[in-house]
Amino acid sequence: MKRVTMVDVAKSAGVSKSTVSQYLNKRFDYMGEETKLRIEQAIEKLGYQPNIVARSLKQKRTSTIGVIVANILHSFSTQVIRAIEDTCRDNDFHVIVCNADDDPVTEEKYIQMLLAKQVDGMIIFPTGGNLNLYHSMVQRNYSVVFVDRIIEGVNIDVFLLDNENASYLAVKHLAEHGHSRIGIVTPSLERKITPRIERINGFKLALNKFGLPLETGYIKSMDVDKLHVGLKEMFSLPVPPTALIASNDLSLYEVVKFAKESGIQIPSQLAVVGIDNVPFATVFEPSLSVFAQPAFEMGNKAAELLLKRIEHSDLVIEPQIHRFQPTLLAGKMPKNDNMLFF
Repeated sequence: MKRVTMVDVAKSAGVSKSTVSQYLNKRFDYMGEETKLRIEQAIEKLGYQPNIVARSLKQKRTSTIGVIVANILHSFSTQVIRAIEDTCRDNDFHVIVCNADDDPVTEEKYIQMLLAKQVDGMIIFPTGGNLNLYHSMVQRNYSVVFVDRIIEGVNIDVFLLDNENASYLAVKHLAEHGHSRIGIVTPSLERKITPRIERINGFKLALNKFGLPLETGYIKSMDVDKLHVGLKEMFSLPVPPTALIASNDLSLYEVVKFAKESGIQIPSQLAVVGIDNVPFATVFEPSLSVFAQPAFEMGNKAAELLLKRIEHSDLVIEPQIHRFQPTLLAGKMPKNDNMLFF
């Protein structure tokens, strides 16, 4: 089947090829509504599909960005990706999504692959293990934005939650319900991932602020698949906590699973607060309290800034850390003096 060309569209619409080109590139400044309608009808009648590769070569732009997510299993990550896709679609950009699986080697391969495909920019949930590569993108003035994680010494915009405030508010929420024996569980801190470190710091600051004891046995940080071991140790203590903060969605899932397997009733025997976007929190019976991240707003703002950097690569836009505040989705939580103790 013969490929329909721009010349065919121009002939059918009774306009010049350059007018069709202006229409396809949305340059309507001097184009009448009747002309636009004729071109639109000609494109539909002929089934014309623009040659994206040819256009990219001409414009020296692919109208494509890459998104490298650290772990696509997090509901927060998938919501951010959805927002990025929505924003890019509204601006006629395509998105290639890659999952680094929290592995710096995999992340490096994806960055190199996307650079080879000449994507116009990237949004990265960085593993933190490719400093030289991050620096090289900055030095080349390549358009890149980080989400969720700060990499010290790398001058790139970052969009993330006010993590310290999130855990501070979680402690405050529990303290207001009469709890003083508060614990926290988080995935491993070994790689010093920003949200995990900041949420632990906020937890400790809040305990100090409210005059609550800091029990080292009430803090468990390890790989998610080993958190049940840490929880077992915590609740084998002579005096276990009456309340627990799960620092992200995967940690909260492990807490709920451990409680069920151990016969611990939530919230009558253990008050639980999560930090993250947790779809099952509201359908859990009774519902769980969570401090949710504004994932869609974060993804939208990150994409908007990246597209601005791509469009105005000659402008000097000083990178910043963009913080967002959590929102409490309150579930059922009895006062501590009404709780059953172990």
